[in-house]
Amino acid sequence: EVQLVESGGGLVQAGGSLRLSCVASGFIIENYAVTWFRQAPGKEREEVSCVSTTDGNRFYADSVAGRFTISSDIRKNTVFLQMNGLKPEDTAVYYCAAANIAGCSWNWYEYDYWGQGTQVTVSS
Repeated sequence: EVQLVESGGGLVQAGGSLRLSCVASGFIIENYAVTWFRQAPGKEREEVSCVSTTDGNRFYADSVAGRFTISSDIRKNTVFLQMNGLKPEDTAVYYCAAANIAGCSWNWYEYDYWGQGTQVTVSS
């Protein structure tokens, strides 16, 4: 069974840090693009960060660049999102998704597999 399972969310004060994990099973993330998306209540889903396991390139939304770092561990079949300097506006459910494409994409419809999401809440 193909699964993506996120973990690491929680409640943190502004300025704090969290590290999200996205563990894949049933397929190997090598040669996949893995992207973190997020969705806040009443808002549309937005892209956060993507890593291409094909070429190692990483991409970040302007809103998180310089604060978040995406990484992958092929041996653990896992992608991480280190989030530093968290702000209340980062509050959302964070989802990881995998697409069997070269490079990266912000287009959610290109993603084959999705996790169930993990809640991140940042208090002011």
